[in-house]
Formats: sequence, structure tokens, C-alpha cells
Amino acid sequence: MTFDSPLSAWQHAIEHDGFIQDEAQEHAVFALQKCHEALHAGARSVTGVYLWGPVGRGKTWLMDRFHQSLRVPARRQHFHHFMGWVHQRSFQLTGIADPLRALARELAAEVRVLCFDELFVNDIGDAIILGRLFQVMFDEGVVVVSTSNLPPDQLYADGFNRDRFLPAIAAIQAHMQVVAVNGAEDHRLHPGAHAQRYWVSAPGQASALGEVFKALTAGQASHAGPVAVGHRSLTVVQAGGSVVWCRYADLCEQPFAAMDFIALCDSYRAILLSDVPNLSAKQREGRIARGTEDGAERVAAGDRELPQLSVHDDGVRRFIALVDECYDRKVPLYIEAQVPMEALYTEGYLEFPFRRTLSRLQEMQLQRFAET
Repeated sequence: MTFDSPLSAWQHAIEHDGFIQDEAQEHAVFALQKCHEALHAGARSVTGVYLWGPVGRGKTWLMDRFHQSLRVPARRQHFHHFMGWVHQRSFQLTGIADPLRALARELAAEVRVLCFDELFVNDIGDAIILGRLFQVMFDEGVVVVSTSNLPPDQLYADGFNRDRFLPAIAAIQAHMQVVAVNGAEDHRLHPGAHAQRYWVSAPGQASALGEVFKALTAGQASHAGPVAVGHRSLTVVQAGGSVVWCRYADLCEQPFAAMDFIALCDSYRAILLSDVPNLSAKQREGRIARGTEDGAERVAAGDRELPQLSVHDDGVRRFIALVDECYDRKVPLYIEAQVPMEALYTEGYLEFPFRRTLSRLQEMQLQRFAET
């Protein structure tokens, strides 16, 4: 069912779909409605909306209803997809006097509104680009609506050379209405018809995913050879026409990137992942980074403690990216792990982003996940 505004979609969900009225969501809906009305009234200057808050508060659902009801050119993307495009296009525009300005003008010619899901910055390259990109996008008249788990002033909070990112924060605060969507309830945990998509492996027993794969591929030919994912080859347990089953080590501990997970979700309507270990890891002592001008002396102004990450952390990051892509694309992810879901990641540097991952995995256990 389609609606002509985010407000009408939210009201219908409360009256007919069992949504619980939430005051924080109500504030967000009215901010989106105001933006929606200004866009369709043809206003020259329109304030965007920045929705932030804990996982499961309905931020993505609200933004999606806003996007679906727009009658002006708009694009809706997961933020890391957008940044992948920005890096690629910036490289293609190398040699132009102001490539980010040129990129912003291209965007403005194509869309009036950009909707970003999960705005999160943890990379110095992204931070430097965004420090200027947000400014020039707003200058060119692009309206931005986004979701995030953090308020703008906490983005890239402990990042290296954070001062390079501060102009982006200032631009967000000047051109977007910042709304806290921080109601008391995680709406993803509301009861619904259960569809098990997570198992804890039992020593000595056959994988539970064997029967799942058989049921999902009924009538399809299957094989155990490698499959192409983007420009790489993925070792699989089994692959059918629309379902792939692989092991954690073969997918998350290999040099696959976010674009490869996009390709995986393009190719398959269900993904099975077995042999998922306990992903927790003790935080290790950080390293002191110094500029070469500091020599061997420890100079307070030039020192910065950086987290000691490892190959293990890279695997967890890929797992998080995989869950995000499956969630965003409504591709069911069936998992067999060594530990219960709540114990998958309880300690380590990635504890904060993994909260969103856990919430999304929990929602994937509901029948409605693949139906919406």
C-alpha cells in the first residue's frame, strides 16, 4: 500500500498494523511531514531531517515511508553504498579543479532529495571528503534526510584529524532538523510470527542448515563448486539458483568488501552462513601514533592513541556489513553459530556498531522480515 505522505503512513500503521504510538516517533513524523510539504510546495530552501537514536526505534521505517511518498526526484541508499559511489566518482573526476563541487552538481541535476540510512563515519578518508561534500551538496540545493545511531556532534568523535570533519557537522546542523528518536522500546522486538533463522551448532550433529538449504532449493539444481561474487571467487558448501550456503571463514575472513555483499544479495534471495564462531575479542592496548616531526620523544600535542585492531576485527566488520546488506535488501540470512545470538559479540572495539547488528538479527527471526 502506498501513501501520499509520511504522516498518513504512520497513522495507518497505528490504526491498522498494530504499531504502538510513540512520542519520539511522533516528533520525527512531524519533522518529515514538514519537509515533505515544503518539497511539494516547491519551496526553494528546504530543511532536511536528521533522525538519530538507539537501534529499533523506527528511524529507517519512517525514512522509508517518507521516501516512498515523495513525488520529486529522490534517491534512497545505505550510507556506505553512497560513500562507495562518491569515492569511485571522485576518482573519475580527478583533474577537475573542484571534483566535489562537480559531483554535488551532478547529484543536484539528478535528485532533489537524498535519503541516507545509517550515517556513520569511522574512516579518515570519508571524514575528509564529507567535511566539504555536505557543504557543497547543500549549496547546490540537495535536501538530505538521514538516519543515524549518533547525534551529529558525536559523529567521528574520536577520529584522527577530526577537525577536518567538523565542517560537515556544522553543515548538517545548519541545513537539517536534528530529531532524537529515542523512545523507550525497541520496536523490532515486538511479537510476531516466528521464523527461525538462527541455530546454535551441536557438537557431533549434522548442520541444521542442510535441511534449510534443501527446503529453500526444492526443484533447483545445486552444486558445491565456487561461485563468482563480483570479481572474486567464493568457496561455498552448496549453491542453488537462488540460495547460497557458505562458511564464515570463507566469506568473512577473506578480502571481500561491501560491494561484494551487494553483489551477493543481487544474486541470491537467501544466504546461509555456517560455522560462525564467538566473535567477541578482548580490547588490546592501543598504539601511540606520532608525527615524524616528534622524533622519538613523546609529545602530548602530537600523540594519539589508536585502537589495536586485528584480522579478527576485520572479519567481524565484514559480518556486520553482510547483516546490514541483507537487512536493507530483505534477504533472509540463515545462521548456524557456536554460541547463542546474545553471546555472539559481548566484548571488543566493535561493541557499539554490533548493537545494531544484534537488533537486526533479532528482527530477522520474525516471519514479517522477508515480507516487508
